[in-house]
Amino acid sequence: MHILIVEDNALVASGIQAGLELHGFTSDTAGSVAQAQAHMTSRQFDACVLDLGLPDGDGISLLRQWRAKGLALPVLILTARSTIEDKVAGFQTGTDDYLTKPFDLQELVLRLRALLRRAGGRTSDLLALGDCQVNMATGEVTRNGVAIDISRREWALLQALLQAHGRVLSAAQLHDSLYGLDQDVGSNTVNVHVHHLRKKLGADVIDTVRGLGFRLGARYCGGAA
Repeated sequence: MHILIVEDNALVASGIQAGLELHGFTSDTAGSVAQAQAHMTSRQFDACVLDLGLPDGDGISLLRQWRAKGLALPVLILTARSTIEDKVAGFQTGTDDYLTKPFDLQELVLRLRALLRRAGGRTSDLLALGDCQVNMATGEVTRNGVAIDISRREWALLQALLQAHGRVLSAAQLHDSLYGLDQDVGSNTVNVHVHHLRKKLGADVIDTVRGLGFRLGARYCGGAA
């Protein structure tokens, strides 16, 4: 999953980014309203961690603009503002969750996973893919009860396809789920990861839709365990 971290404190932003990547997330950071807007128009994100006190504006105003435009991605406000009035303003504007600083990284990860689970219409983190079982919370994949070793990029790709529920995702969309803005990688990397996942999980786990992209294999859609 690709997360946008909007935080003007570079040390805090880099710490969140490093922590999320350890838990299997891809992320990009923005230190201002302008940079957040630029990122949001250039890439597709699955969720946003949003600070409120930004150097060129307020996070609440930014969130209000996004919701007015119909942008429905899950947003978690992460801020030092801890009064009930601040929280009410955040939820009334359209945030999906609200966490105050100082915070525990593990709690942030758990809250993000819960947001993504709800956004994906799932009630469980365990998904069945034929003879494979996927734990969306831990990234663990087993086949006939045997653990399968998949790389972080392969997991990010599989997670994106599972979250899409059978919708076709273009190679560009999958690339955005796997890599951050500052990572320069080859144009064939998505195909390589698809190939590896098919070898490990079964040839029919991912369908190629010629000229459009990839989707979860038709018979695997909606397989909550």
